[in-house]
Amino acid sequence: MKRIMILLVLILVAALVGACGGSAAAPTATTAPPAPTKAAAAPAATTAPAPTTAPAAAATTAPAAAATIAPTAAATPVRTAKGGIRKSSSAYKGTLNLWVLGYTPGNAFANPFDNAVSQFMIDNPDVKVVITGYPPNDEGFTKLTTALQSGQNIDLLRLPSDRLPQFVADDLVEPIDTYLTEADKADILPNILDVTRLKGGKAYAWPLWVVPMGIYVNKDVFAEAKVALPPKDWTWDQFVDAAKKTTFKRANGDQVYGFAGFIDPGVINTWGLWMNEDPSVRPIGKDGKFAFNTPKTAAALQRFADLALVHKVTPPDFGSLKDSDVKGGFQNKQYAMVVDATGFAPTLVGAKVNFDIYPHPTVNGNKLTVGAVGLIAVATMKDTVKRQAAMDLGRYLTSAEVQVDVPPGSNVPTGFYLAPGARKSVKVTAPLDLFIPMLPDMWITPLITNWAPLTRLIHPEYQNIIFGKIKPADSMTKIAPEADKMISGK
Repeated sequence: MKRIMILLVLILVAALVGACGGSAAAPTATTAPPAPTKAAAAPAATTAPAPTTAPAAAATTAPAAAATIAPTAAATPVRTAKGGIRKSSSAYKGTLNLWVLGYTPGNAFANPFDNAVSQFMIDNPDVKVVITGYPPNDEGFTKLTTALQSGQNIDLLRLPSDRLPQFVADDLVEPIDTYLTEADKADILPNILDVTRLKGGKAYAWPLWVVPMGIYVNKDVFAEAKVALPPKDWTWDQFVDAAKKTTFKRANGDQVYGFAGFIDPGVINTWGLWMNEDPSVRPIGKDGKFAFNTPKTAAALQRFADLALVHKVTPPDFGSLKDSDVKGGFQNKQYAMVVDATGFAPTLVGAKVNFDIYPHPTVNGNKLTVGAVGLIAVATMKDTVKRQAAMDLGRYLTSAEVQVDVPPGSNVPTGFYLAPGARKSVKVTAPLDLFIPMLPDMWITPLITNWAPLTRLIHPEYQNIIFGKIKPADSMTKIAPEADKMISGK
């Protein structure tokens, strides 16, 4: 498996390095950070902003699952039908419901999709695409799963690769093999497509992009603290030193912290900062059993927890911060460094934040980042005509053509793509190209059916380690028997 993953990233790097020329156009819109997510009983339909209008600042907008009807052709008179893969071959007339991870009207995930589906609807005037956003946390994934199981109001979904195996096992998504054209097969990086091959070797989703985690550095906070920026080939000790020096109190009494990150059972954003201890520090070992119950993992987790417990470089609620707290704090210069995925970069570009993106610091010479493959899957459906239309939209939303239709601009600073693409033909713009050197060191989440339950099992222990309530070795040993059952599927 390790050999396959190394080959995967090497092929990806070779293709992307040649594809990533050019730079982003100077943005004019400012996207404010979202407020903490609040639970909602059901998505409420609202009208999304026209894709040609820059979003207004909306600091109180919560990234909850709010359904929005994508703008119609009348709202974007400058667009005209272009044909090509944008034109569905299905002759379908009706609605396609698209669920998009992280979508909130006006944010970095919403504007590209609003613009893209607007073009698709112009080329297919009998089709209306309705977008529903769901937050990138356990609550959001639960809502997504419930929607798929109900079989209502969901036809396509943008999701991370670690969620795909369970949906496939439950027959909730369609295989795409019979819809793949020869052009698709030649364009999609083969090992990326292999990530979607599960039951019977069939591919069950359209690969969209590859998402590694990086360290976002707020250059203004470093300047304010009179701290020189560290080298990009930094070590853990240099990272900790930078975090200490950028933890300070301003003259007005505001406290600035050197580091923060989002910790939730639905994400692994911070895991790369301790899994880099040793190649053996992985959730699943070579023997197929739970492998976090080892002395090296205990040392790694303690080292990470010491950022809060010993070095005091994190906010008091580190371990329970919401995604919006982390992003907002960085953007508002409350945190000098945060760990996050590629999708945060366009928001910062749009807000004109003075930042840079660093690889994870090395530990014992080990380089590592964590990540997943972003996918667009089609929900299981009996209507073959509608399924064809959904597949056509999935192909379009993962193509190079969608980047042409949604180029870098005022409300889409990096264009449609928020991460390096899964196709050879996709070109990403700055600053997304800063993630490309990290790809050879990316660990991709394992494709096991019970990955989501496993992360939920680990999460409270992980939090308690960070809060100083339990020792890492005791914590991981305690959950090992249950973890083994989940991994084996028994």
